[in-house]
Amino acid sequence: MKNNDLLTPILGFLQCETPSRWLEEAVKAERLAVLLQDHLICELKAAQTAMYLLRRYACDQESSATLLHWLKPFEDFAYRFNGDVQSLKQAEKLNKSIIGRSDFAHSNLIIDRMVLLIREELHHFCQVLEIMQQRGIPYENITASRYAKTLVQSCKTHEPQILIDKLICGAYIEARSCERFAKLAELVDVELGAFYVSLLRSEARHFADYLELAQVMSKTDIKPRVDFFGKLEAELISTADEDFKFHSGCPV
Repeated sequence: MKNNDLLTPILGFLQCETPSRWLEEAVKAERLAVLLQDHLICELKAAQTAMYLLRRYACDQESSATLLHWLKPFEDFAYRFNGDVQSLKQAEKLNKSIIGRSDFAHSNLIIDRMVLLIREELHHFCQVLEIMQQRGIPYENITASRYAKTLVQSCKTHEPQILIDKLICGAYIEARSCERFAKLAELVDVELGAFYVSLLRSEARHFADYLELAQVMSKTDIKPRVDFFGKLEAELISTADEDFKFHSGCPV
């Protein structure tokens, strides 16, 4: 599948494209470190979000503990500066099966989609870390941008709508990541550009999986909530933002 085929549904879903001012800022040499550091943390946060959905809704107690154990080396590295890329690469694989809860109708569907997503995000985490090390960029625990926080804070607080809203937010985050990787790939050096292109297929599938799950979980059409979060997401991307991160808005 060509990149254009991957991006067509993404661009049709997002309500705005990344502003040229963000791209102009992103390709500056002095921005590379924060761009890669934030990308690294975004991969972990994506895995954590998927793990939360599995533990909260889909898997049994033993599987919940298995998931926590799976992510622990990556969280130890990110938050406690313990470990290295070699130990993390050994920890990428999930060694036990995740068992679904019998009282949740769609547990197996969520498990199938989210376990694959976690596996890919952890692999990307190791890839980004290797790129940083090759370029002499140290890992630093940086502050989060307003983007994902604002989206999640706008979710409803009652079930099942909170689950549906979080799945829709996940779709927007993955779609925006895919769109930005595609645009950056044309502007950065060949090696980094090739890496960004390699991420497009999985990011596009993650977007589609989140959107599919949101509709499966909902008894009504999700379009009104998709439109709501689409407007909010576009506002976060297109309005002035004093912070610069991978998902930040238009640079001041």
